[in-house]
Parts: sequence; C-alpha cells; structure tokens
Amino acid sequence: MEKIAKRQQSKRLSRRRFLQRTGISAAALNFTMNLPSLALAADATPRQRLIIVFSPNGVIPKHFWPTAGEEKLEFKRILKPLEPFANQTLTIKGLCNQIQGDGDGHMRGMGCLLTGIELFPGDIQGGSDTPAGWSMGISIDQFLKNQLQADPSTRTRFGSLEFGVMVPDRADTWTRMSYAGANQPVAPIDDPYKMFDKLYGQAKNRELLASVLDDLTGDFKKIESMVSSEDRHLLQQHVELVRKVEKDLKIELEASTNNVGHAVPELKPNVEVQNDNMPEITRMQTELLVSAMAADFARVATFQITNSVGQPRMRWLDIDEGHHGLSHEPDSNEDAYEKLIRINTWYCEQIAHLAKRLQDTPEPGGEGSMLDHTTIVWTNELGKGNSHTRNDIPFVCVGGGLGLQTGRAKDYGKVPHNRFLLTIAEQMGFGQKTFGNPDFCGDGALTGLV
Repeated sequence: MEKIAKRQQSKRLSRRRFLQRTGISAAALNFTMNLPSLALAADATPRQRLIIVFSPNGVIPKHFWPTAGEEKLEFKRILKPLEPFANQTLTIKGLCNQIQGDGDGHMRGMGCLLTGIELFPGDIQGGSDTPAGWSMGISIDQFLKNQLQADPSTRTRFGSLEFGVMVPDRADTWTRMSYAGANQPVAPIDDPYKMFDKLYGQAKNRELLASVLDDLTGDFKKIESMVSSEDRHLLQQHVELVRKVEKDLKIELEASTNNVGHAVPELKPNVEVQNDNMPEITRMQTELLVSAMAADFARVATFQITNSVGQPRMRWLDIDEGHHGLSHEPDSNEDAYEKLIRINTWYCEQIAHLAKRLQDTPEPGGEGSMLDHTTIVWTNELGKGNSHTRNDIPFVCVGGGLGLQTGRAKDYGKVPHNRFLLTIAEQMGFGQKTFGNPDFCGDGALTGLV
C-alpha cells in the first residue's frame, strides 16, 4: 500500500510540474489537475465530499419530522422543498446532544454539536446557567480535514472551507461550531467578497474587485488542446460559473457602495443592510461553495447560516420579528408558530438549492453529478426552540457522498449524537472508536444507515 501511495504521489507531482510548465495560474491549477484527461485515470479514487449546513434555534417537530419506517419518505411542510430529492434524502431522528457541564443550552448546543465534548469553563454568561468558554475538542469537519490532508492522494488546496451568512463579528460560543482543536474555534467567512479573495486571490479589496476571469480563460485556452472534448466542456462550465459569481459580486458591490457625500456613521449591529441582503448573500456563498468543490479546493466544508440565538428578521417572508425571539414563544401563539414554520421552510429551501446546484454540476473526472459524491448534512443546535431541548437534533442528509442508504426516515429513539459523528468519520474512511466524550461513544457508529 505504501508503494502504491508513493507511486500515486509521484504521478500527481509529475502532472503538477507539467501543468506548471504551461504557465497556468494557481487558480486554474487545482481544477485542471483533476480533469480525466490529465488525472490518474484507473488509479484515481472517487472523491467523497461533506458539507455541514447549520441553521439555528430549533425546528417545529410536528411539521418537520417524517414518520419513520414508512416505505415512502414523506415530506411535511418544512421539508417539502427537498421532495425533488426524495431518493437522495435521509432524515435521522433520535440523536441527542447529551453533553453536560458549563454553558447554557444554546452554548452547549452550538459548541458541542460537531465536537461531541464539553465546553471549558469561561466567562461567557448565557441564560441562567454557568458561564463557559470554548469547546474542549476538535470538530468532525476539522478532524476529517486533517485526515484528508495527511494523504497526498486526497490533499487539496485548502483542506476545508468555512462559509457563513450573517455571523456576528463577535467571537463567542454562540457563533462558532467548528474547532481546529481544544480551545481553537474556527471563524467562518460570511462576506462573499472575502471568500472570493480567499478562493481566487485576485480581488484586492471591496472597492476594486479584480477579475480572475481573463486569467482563468487564458489558462484554460493553453490546455484546451491537451484534453478531451468532454473535459473542454467541463472547462467551459467552470468558466461560466466563475463569470456568474463575478457578475453577482459586482452587482452586489455596486448596490452597496453608493456615495452619500458624507462619512457614514457606524451603526452598532448594521442589521438593516446585512439582514435584508441575507437571501442574496446566501445564494452568493452557495455559488462560491459549489465552485470551490468543483475545482477540488476542498472536500469538507461548513456552511453556517447565522448563529445560535441568531436574530435575522426575515422581512422577505413578511416577518419583522427576530428568529430567536419567535423561537421562545409558546406553541399556543399561533402567529409565532406559523412564522417559525415559514422560517424553517426558507432554510430548507437553501438546502434544496445547494442540492440542486450540486445535482446540476457533473462530477469532475468521475461519473454522475457532484451530488452523487457529496453529502449535505443539515443540522441545528436545538431540537425545539421554546423548550431548549437538545433531544432530536435535526440531522437531514442529502446526497451520496457518505454512502448512506437514502430515501427513508430513521428514528433511533434517544442515542448520543456522538455516534453519528462516528458514523461520518467511518463513512469517510477514518473509523474511530470514540469521538468527543468517550462516555457517549460506547456503542460505536450507528447501525442501519448503510
């Protein structure tokens, strides 16, 4: 096995050197290296990708969870947008965040969601519980990143990417779910311009957004004659995707930089501008995420839409109240109850849009679509907002990346969510005996999912 790995690494390095001699830029190099005409063909292992998407403040269970055990997966109101992906969807009920210790329910819900381990004592006070600090361990996304980056055959430019939408500038336990290790929170990038800079390295600032399209087009022309007609089609698709992202970014930039003729005061939360652009920012980040994974910049990503106790005011849904405030209302408040259903349905629409973009994008260097090789895991820090329960945390999986048996609803009753983190690690090829607090890992990865 060691000899095979070294041979694959040698071939990959030789191909990289060959492409570098053509003079193409770093932005084009990772994408072109994975085209079938220039790849390792028979030696190449199909890619597996994982995208973990977060939305906050719990759900309305009655209008969310399908009935487990039925032959056909049903889609209640909140999950209705995923109905076109019925054959590629799996809902997993009965996963409970049983981590105790410091911090309030939201803090432990967020900080322990992907780490499965307690929070350090700290000075961040939430609710009526004890104050707390950061998580004591690494999150599953960063664990997988480290494993993939350690192998030359699965190493990518970034390893993982952390996207955000409307995540507050402040750094606290409510705003971070990804951890590089104990006491090491990873901040998501919630500004699409900054993410564009990170991915393509051409935009020097918001005011002077430099185009990468000309450089990429020139690079791709250099290698057109070296690849098959199918690969030329993939190259053209990638150029068109970058062009669309660039156009959307420029339109958004022009709309947000009107010269008012005087110094603009700093409004404390800056909610009005940011809040009302939330749908557009979410779509922009989605396009950048799909583009980055098509280019094989990373095979693991998190997409954090707002934060625990997030307060977006979804005026585009005719909802003026903040999401977190509504989530505390009793079920008897029919107006709030209905608004929460609509809010969660909107979040589901974003998952469906991401799935559609992946489904519509052919797998670079492989068969089927990118969705066939990617699993989206949509989750939340709470099972239900007004009770603050961390039982029945939403876990909805879409796509084929983890090799799970989809098109059904599973209900495990009440088991630690650490076991699902173990399942993710196992299905990505990095099985572990424990992940997070070992007290909640005794029965190992979940059975009956593959």
